[in-house]
Amino acid sequence: MASESTTLYLKADRNVEVSKQNVMLGDLLSMECSDKTILMKVKTLRILKIREEKEQRYVISVLKIIACIHEQYPRLQIQNLGETDIIVTYENQKTPPLLWHILKVVLVSAVIFFGSAFSIMAFNNDVGVTKLFGQIYELIMGKKTDGFSVLEVTYSIGLAIGILIFFNHFGKKRFTVDPTPMEIQMRLYENDIQTTLVENAARQKKELEVGK
Repeated sequence: MASESTTLYLKADRNVEVSKQNVMLGDLLSMECSDKTILMKVKTLRILKIREEKEQRYVISVLKIIACIHEQYPRLQIQNLGETDIIVTYENQKTPPLLWHILKVVLVSAVIFFGSAFSIMAFNNDVGVTKLFGQIYELIMGKKTDGFSVLEVTYSIGLAIGILIFFNHFGKKRFTVDPTPMEIQMRLYENDIQTTLVENAARQKKELEVGK
């Protein structure tokens, strides 16, 4: 039996992936308690049983977790330092074939490469870069360009360098410790998805709350 002075601290991320059907509190939360016996027992408390072996999501309120703990330790003090709603994503951990991973990488790389190339060419065509370079070359050199000059070369090199600096990495090499623009956008997109999942579960009364 826990004393009233014993405090259990909980911390959970907003989205947690699990691969087993019997989900314990230790699978979802980081916990700390001065009483290590209580800590080990709380980690083994089951909070969710997934009945179907297919990818699915559940939203669990931290109040449900606290109620589950209080069923075993009514006098235990609990402090939540993490999220108030936890998205549990169940995935059956079947490793796809290596060839499938390679095909996905090749496909995504091709789409990004050709899409970026088309966008750059469309932009250059819209603003008339070739005509502009021709006019600048003729103004400075006093003669018309043959279509390939130092302006085109420096523009191409500068464009490549600008892209590398903007995206902040080349391959696995990072130029600074800051996150890349792609990572920032992916994080914002992930946050939007998580917020939508939590709100939809609450509206549809599907969130695992106290009393359910």
